Amino acid sequence: MRVLGVDPGTVLLGYGVVEGTGRAGLVGCGVLKASARLPIEQRLCSLFDGVRRVIDEMQPDEVAIEDPFAGINVRSAFMIGRAQALAILAAADRHLPVAYYSPAEVKRHVSGYGRGDKAQVRTMVMLELGLKELDEGVDATDALAVALCHLHATQAARRLARDSK
Repeated sequence: MRVLGVDPGTVLLGYGVVEGTGRAGLVGCGVLKASARLPIEQRLCSLFDGVRRVIDEMQPDEVAIEDPFAGINVRSAFMIGRAQALAILAAADRHLPVAYYSPAEVKRHVSGYGRGDKAQVRTMVMLELGLKELDEGVDATDALAVALCHLHATQAARRLARDSK
């Protein structure tokens, strides 16, 4: 299974694609950028087009999107919700199923601890994907973590279903 993970933002939107049924492999990752000087509707349109291009190029089977962190201020959560919505629409436009994960779920699946810091998550993402370096930045790393989280959750659900038969 190939999964596109999205770390939503209205200026920087991270994406990461992983693939695997056992050990995960990196397909690609990066950051879509929109100028903060542009009106929000132009930024969202640009990012929407970018996510659709990533989907078309990377051909994921499913999309996993990080939910906004409830502890941030209301304005920030609202802006991240807009970016989340554009990723949802891009996935729906390409008829892909979408899953949602909180930051704590992502950290728990990737690092084994729901309150791990960004450095710990980065290290675990690199270890799991067998990477010696990852230069794409924190947004891409977070998106890879979301994709890995979905891969882990899906694999665990399949094992449980198989074992309960």
